[in-house]
Amino acid sequence: MKAEIIAVGTELLLGQIVNTNAQYLSQELAALGIDVYFQTVVGDNKDRLKEAIRQAESRADVLVFSGGIGPTQDDLTKDAIAELLGRELRTDRPAMDKITEFFADRGIEMTDNNKRQALVIDGCTPLPNATGLAVGVAISKDDHHYIVLPGPPSELKPMFENEARPWLLHQVLTDEMPLYSRILKFAGIGESALEDKLIDLIDAQTDPTIAPYAKEGEVAIRLSTKADNIQEANNRLTSLEVQIQSRLAEHMYASEDVPIEDTVVKMMADLGLTMSAAESCTGGMVMESITTIPGSASMFMGGVVCYSNEMKEKLLNVPHDYLEGENAPGAVSREVAEVLAEQVRMITDTDFGLSVTGVAGPGYSERKPVGLVYIGIAERGGETEVFELRIKGNRDTIRKRSTKTILYRLWRRLVQAEKRE
Repeated sequence: MKAEIIAVGTELLLGQIVNTNAQYLSQELAALGIDVYFQTVVGDNKDRLKEAIRQAESRADVLVFSGGIGPTQDDLTKDAIAELLGRELRTDRPAMDKITEFFADRGIEMTDNNKRQALVIDGCTPLPNATGLAVGVAISKDDHHYIVLPGPPSELKPMFENEARPWLLHQVLTDEMPLYSRILKFAGIGESALEDKLIDLIDAQTDPTIAPYAKEGEVAIRLSTKADNIQEANNRLTSLEVQIQSRLAEHMYASEDVPIEDTVVKMMADLGLTMSAAESCTGGMVMESITTIPGSASMFMGGVVCYSNEMKEKLLNVPHDYLEGENAPGAVSREVAEVLAEQVRMITDTDFGLSVTGVAGPGYSERKPVGLVYIGIAERGGETEVFELRIKGNRDTIRKRSTKTILYRLWRRLVQAEKRE
């Protein structure tokens, strides 16, 4: 079965917002065994939208729309689909009651245009909006299936997960063998290098299938198989996972779709270990990534954002002649990364101390190039390691990849600690 995603909104064409919905929907549809061959973006113009729908109908079975179902006159997605299907629009009473209650609770007068958000296409299955006001639509006609979702990701994702996916499974994919998937996560390796390690498995794949995709500083592989039941699927997926893990044991940190900081927090909590951090160029990004994970309070004790040389010297006892002077290695150096990691560990009395110092750009610092970063890991009773990174990209990329890399290096140390237990 083939699908096309149609994103509606002039703001997408103008580049005012990024179409992250298409990425999310492509992944979710693939997990259901529905192939996405085309993604279309069309502005808030009914005629052009109807033209895009006709074209999509000629090459896809499932049409998934995002956006264009709000309260304003340029929200025309439902109108265009209804006209092409020869159906009328009607008001969905539960959606209308929710909108009325929303305005009444806030003591705000509801303008008539808000009623548009409660419109649905006659004969459809309304898709309730758990986090917003605009009701979604699912409808089938002449072997085509149409799913209409809101534009804001905070509304689209819950609606797809709670309403659209079950509708697809129960109304559209009834004759399809169920598709089961598993996500494997990797760090410390790029997508191309990972693919090279698995190229023979990828070239020979039939079922299960292997689909790699990259995120900032991490790589994921989705394994998918069609099977009659979950036990049969798990047997196939586990067999393939074991092969992949044996080749990439130094990089595969999880068999589920979680960031590496999630794995680090859980491992440290299970081992009863603690950590702290001293950050310069990342400006607290390492600490932020750790503290977003539930349970981090048991293993993260605190840290310092020592952005200036003065703070490195005053708060973390970095020798002045390391930072300034004709023969000083400078703030961006192995020597300073080592001192920062060891000092923050000792001051906070933690099992591990992490440090990051580097040049995030856009210009040179201390005559050192953009992307030069040093990360340090100090361990109680163990050796302090310092790694030099040469990262390509803009300021944000350098900071994010530095953060992911030090967490990957910490994970490697934790794996060793587990083996000693």
